[in-house]
Amino acid sequence: MRNTILFIIILITVLFGVLVYFIPQTGTIILLSISGLLTLIAIHDSLQTKHSLLRAFPLVARLRWFFEEERDKIQQYFIEDNLNGTPINREKRSIVYQRSKLQKETVPFGTQHNVYAKGYEFVKHSMFPKDHHHIKGERIVFGSDKCTQKYDGSIINISAMSFGSLSKNAIKALNQGAKMANFAHNTGEGGISPYHLQGGDLIFQVGTGYFGAGKYDAEGKRVFDDEIFKQNAIRPEVKMIEIKFSQGAKPGHGGILPAKKNTEEIAKIRSVVPYTQVDSPPGHSAFLNYEEMISFIQKVRDLSGGKPVGIKFCVGNNEEIESMIKAFATANNYPDFISVDGGEGGTGSAPMEFTNYIGTPLIEGLVFVNKLLQKHKLKDQIKIIASGKAIDAFDIVRYLALGADAIGMARSFMLSLGCIQARECNLDTCPVGVATQDPDLVKALVVEKKNVRVKNYHDKTVQAVKEMVAAMGEDSIENVKAAHIFRRRKDEEIVSLETIYYN
Repeated sequence: MRNTILFIIILITVLFGVLVYFIPQTGTIILLSISGLLTLIAIHDSLQTKHSLLRAFPLVARLRWFFEEERDKIQQYFIEDNLNGTPINREKRSIVYQRSKLQKETVPFGTQHNVYAKGYEFVKHSMFPKDHHHIKGERIVFGSDKCTQKYDGSIINISAMSFGSLSKNAIKALNQGAKMANFAHNTGEGGISPYHLQGGDLIFQVGTGYFGAGKYDAEGKRVFDDEIFKQNAIRPEVKMIEIKFSQGAKPGHGGILPAKKNTEEIAKIRSVVPYTQVDSPPGHSAFLNYEEMISFIQKVRDLSGGKPVGIKFCVGNNEEIESMIKAFATANNYPDFISVDGGEGGTGSAPMEFTNYIGTPLIEGLVFVNKLLQKHKLKDQIKIIASGKAIDAFDIVRYLALGADAIGMARSFMLSLGCIQARECNLDTCPVGVATQDPDLVKALVVEKKNVRVKNYHDKTVQAVKEMVAAMGEDSIENVKAAHIFRRRKDEEIVSLETIYYN
């Protein structure tokens, strides 16, 4: 086969050479040049020793690399149906695009879901639905009795995504959209950049690398620094502080900023060496046990001037989480909110094993934390923010019913910016300028157009939540409980999520 392919390519080149000899026109010369180039490539492929397939099938084997490179796009556009795409299917992506652009979002001819399949979930409506225009509860107050600067926030906010992971234009559009719709934008662990300061409310995340909140010590280790943190925490845009223990996509690992995305500007903001991969430590150096953790939370609260301080983690060892909540109750000192991230969470860069096999899925983690707060009588003081692939109103209603007070959403807001789920976030080649630092690609994202889409998606999704709650016969989002959500467990059995998780 190898010799056959070479022979055919060389034969074509010879034929074009003869043609040029008898008909020396521009077109035939171009054909000879192309075939000659292909011949040289084929000869090179057949002689090289690095790739076996290319050596056996010169030139032709290069098509495999092309199709492999474009495999995800081909599958997304031509193979998958509306419901089987991953990590976010076409139906979910479409509803984000439609709401962001204020396009028609109704669907014809009935559901494409198999309502008789095991695992199908739904809510039961009321014979006496309410008017959704009068539904309350789209905003909540964050802040325990330990907090002096409480924050009135939306039930839907932008979850943590750093400048570095996302482009400057993406960050600007997200923050401006948050300002327009009066909701919060989590900075991610990369610190506060100028692009976060567009007037939108910020949740300042402090990760294990202490970017924007720390420095290198004499031994070259990242450590928390009171003054550096305070300079950022007291900014008027910062409404809450979130101390990140772990994230759902790579719990127990620490953040990863690929070297290609670590530009000089980003390195300056993070106080690191540019164009090097930045790996955050897996754990915090500022505390080593629950007592020190509680002291650190209080120090952060004091340094910020009494703003709400929360912690973020993906549920791991249940005994450790229960010991932590018990320590909060015993000390009578606790965070103002807990962000529960699910194992299904997304990220720009993570090891495959961590993404697929480490971390408790959100529903089980959320229920577990909610039960612990109720058990230790802290639910009235500590709000829960749930984060884990929430896209539409049903996702939000389900998480609220299971104990969440608010929802953090990351990939859905990326989609509102125009993300096409190319899954190239870790390669710095995002074709729509969302998750890249390539200047030419960043220009593709026009802030003045995308910020409005961020606002629209937030507002239309809140409205959809209200419409669902109204159909359920409730007059406030706060009234949604696990007893309102039902799941088919087998052919003839439908049970409420209250029965599954709380009985």
